[in-house]
Formats: sequence, structure tokens, C-alpha cells
Amino acid sequence: MVVQKVVTPRSDAPGALAAMSEGLHVRTVPYAGETPYEERLAQELNDCDWVCLAGYMKLIPTSVLTSHKGRILNIHPALLPKFGGKGMYGMHVHEAVIEAHETESGCTVHFVTEEYDEGEIILQASCEVNIDDSPEDLAARVLRLEHDTYYRALKKVVDGTRS
Repeated sequence: MVVQKVVTPRSDAPGALAAMSEGLHVRTVPYAGETPYEERLAQELNDCDWVCLAGYMKLIPTSVLTSHKGRILNIHPALLPKFGGKGMYGMHVHEAVIEAHETESGCTVHFVTEEYDEGEIILQASCEVNIDDSPEDLAARVLRLEHDTYYRALKKVVDGTRS
């Protein structure tokens, strides 16, 4: 698998900066502009076989979902369906997991739909939540899982081995 390009609404996003440091082609499509965002995003993704979201905080426009049906993935820093949905992102997720006294957390790669975090689950990976974990401790542990899990999930769907 080869990353063709990285599309971001903000050129200073951590993923965009990491991609640039690796020499990848990064395109910025800000939310505001003369042409509607949905049209500019659709144009930028037009030649992409697969779309992998990471840290993207908005719902994907319906026209993009339609044109890339079954080919848009996202990763969530929790074991869905728990701790998903609107407002459940970043440190909010890890705080909620700890406050709920969960003994396990992890990450979920899923297909993107019209609703936050409700698409079919492709792959999950879990880790222990320690009694003395801070949200930052848990976030670091989950992030390590996310890198490997996202790659394995994408390989699974690209190879056609999803169940």
C-alpha cells in the first residue's frame, strides 16, 4: 500500500506535519472558502481509492460518502461502541474510560457513515487500563496500538479479507 497524498483542513495538524516530514504530498482543504467545502473535498479525494481518517473532527459530507462508499475508514481511540459519538474524541475519550472504571480500552477502526463512530467495525485492539493511569498515560498506550491496528485494518479491507 502506498500513501498517495494527505488531505487536511489545517496545514499545522499533527498528521499533516508528520506527513510532510516524510516527504508525502500534503494538500490543505480548509473548511472556509469561496467554493463550498464539500465540493473542494470531493475534488481532492476524487482520485483516491481509499480514504483513511485520523483526527478528523467533522462528519464527512454525504456526496463524499456516496462517491467513496465502503472505502472510507476512521480510527477511534476506544473500543466502540462504548465511548463513541459526538464529543468523544481525543482526551475526552480517555477521561471517560477512566471515570467509568473500565479495565480495558483500546482502539477501533471502522467504516465511516453519516453518524459519528457508528460504521461497521473492521478491527479492534485492546490494552489494559491500570488503576493509576492518567488520561495521558492511557492515551499514549492506545496511540501505540492505533498505528499497528490501522495498518492491519486497511490491509484487511484492501486485500478483501473483511468478514
